Amino acid sequence: MRHLLSITDLSVDEIDALLETASDIEANPDKYAHVMEGKKLATLFFEPSTRTRLSFEAAMYELGGHVIGFAGASNSSAAKGESVKDTVRTVGCYADIIAMRHPLEGAPWAAVQAATTPVINAGDGGHHHPTQTLADLMTLKKEKGRLDHLKVGLCGDLRFGRTVHSLIGALSRYPGNEFVLISPRELRVPGHIVADLIEAGIPYKEAESLEDAIGDLDALYMTRIQQERFFSPEEYLRLKDSYILDEEKMRLAPADMIVMHPLPRVNEIDVKVDSDPRACYFKQVMYGKIMRKALIMKLMAETELPPKPSRVFITTGKQCKNPRCISSTEQGLEPLFYPVHQVMRHGELVRIPTKYVCAYCDMEQV
Repeated sequence: MRHLLSITDLSVDEIDALLETASDIEANPDKYAHVMEGKKLATLFFEPSTRTRLSFEAAMYELGGHVIGFAGASNSSAAKGESVKDTVRTVGCYADIIAMRHPLEGAPWAAVQAATTPVINAGDGGHHHPTQTLADLMTLKKEKGRLDHLKVGLCGDLRFGRTVHSLIGALSRYPGNEFVLISPRELRVPGHIVADLIEAGIPYKEAESLEDAIGDLDALYMTRIQQERFFSPEEYLRLKDSYILDEEKMRLAPADMIVMHPLPRVNEIDVKVDSDPRACYFKQVMYGKIMRKALIMKLMAETELPPKPSRVFITTGKQCKNPRCISSTEQGLEPLFYPVHQVMRHGELVRIPTKYVCAYCDMEQV
């Protein structure tokens, strides 16, 4: 069976094929109205969600299938202390495919170690959100006509923003793209993501001013400052209004730039921007449902696993230092790590004595 834990689990050819299928679904919805008859999707949402959960459910219903599941850890046996692995193995007795959201990073990987059905990562902490990225890619394809040679600005919480991490990973594999990373210093993109950009020779720059960066973008991807990812309420309050996109800033942007947002928003996009024809964030919602239809169909039909990752995972006898990592709490889950030989220092890749990165959450161990 195939799983989708990260957007990099899909090749570029597979992403392009999903986009083609999605376009056909959009044009001919009746053609797909019964393809999942007799099949059940389980939505295991250990963390609150509106768009993603309802998008998966609507997608399955519109394909003719059925949905079971829960919308909160308190509504599941997790409240009694059940592990993710046991939950997933149990639910696999009732459903044909699982979409799972969890507040702990790496939880979907823990899940697939016990899964008997395909598992889709619907968001794991501040780590990955591959199906939102599929929605983002369809938005770019539909609104800009291409996925290559784009200058994309990503603004807001780039440290904990799982949608940002996944989108950078996806667009990095298309030629000619470049990134402008707009954030406060405290919320910059994690070092391992920047290191991947440098290693691949992909142009990027970091900025703190939205006004200075917006003038030559093809797309601006806004994100909210996520209160639930902060340990300190004071730090959240200090940073929460760092960037607010309003009509004045939109006047600085190109006439053909599009504005995207994974939603929900708080106040980082003024509601007056909604009427601007460049605002595409509600279109993203519709595109997300269509892409999830295409993905469900693909995973239900898949018979071959993708190539094994080139990384070698080892045990060190130690726990991951990230308190948000699933390996810190999951019963019977052996911590795994992969070695790294270079790190980011002052914007450059530097060779170092071997360090280890958690295989579940990608946090470098200090």
